[in-house]
Amino acid sequence: MRLVGLTGGIATGKSTFAALLRARGVPVVDADALARVAVAPGTPALAEVARTFGPEAIAEDGTLDRRRMAALVFADPEARRRLEAITHPAVRRLVQEETARLAAGGHDLAFYDVPLLFEVGLERDLDSVVVVHAPRSVQQERLARRDGLGPAEADARLAAQMDVEEKAARADFVVENAGSREALGEKADRLLADLRKGRGRRLPNQPPVRY
Repeated sequence: MRLVGLTGGIATGKSTFAALLRARGVPVVDADALARVAVAPGTPALAEVARTFGPEAIAEDGTLDRRRMAALVFADPEARRRLEAITHPAVRRLVQEETARLAAGGHDLAFYDVPLLFEVGLERDLDSVVVVHAPRSVQQERLARRDGLGPAEADARLAAQMDVEEKAARADFVVENAGSREALGEKADRLLADLRKGRGRRLPNQPPVRY
C-alpha cells in the first residue's frame, strides 16, 4: 500500500483537504490522534515520560499533562529531544499497525496527515508528499477570521512554523487552496487520479506538480 504524506501550514486548509479525501473513501491516518494514543494511560511510553520528567508530567486524571509538557519543551530543546525519543518510536509502531490494517482491508492508497512532516524528517519514509498551500495573505485573513488574531499576532504565529513556501518547494505535489471548498474538492479528485496512475515522488531537478 502506498502511504502519501499530507502536510501544510497553519490556516492553509490541510484539515479541510483531509476531510475531502476521506469523503472520497481514501483513508487519512492522523498523526496527532496517534500521538495521543501513544501516550494514553497505561502505555509504556507514558510510563517512560513519567520516569524521565517526573510525576508532574502526569495530570490528576492519569493522562499526559500536555500543557505542562508543551511549556517545558518549548523552552528547552533538550527536553523536546528527550520527549521525542520516547514518543516518536511509539507513534511509528502505531502507524505501521494502522497501515498494515488498511492494507489488509484492501486499500492500496492512504494519506498520513502530519503537521510537522518536514520538521521531523518523515518525508524519507513516505511514498511522496502533498503540501496544501495558501498565500500568506490568505493565511493571515483566515487566522483573523478563525481565531480573531490581529496582523501582528497572525505574523507571530506564522513565523513560529516552517514557512509554507519552503514546504511547497520540498513537496512532490502542491495543492493550492485560496478558493472555494468545491474547487478544493476538484483538486482532490485530480490528485487522486494522478496517484492512482502511479505518479509519485518527483526527481530532484523537477518542480512539484501543482493543482
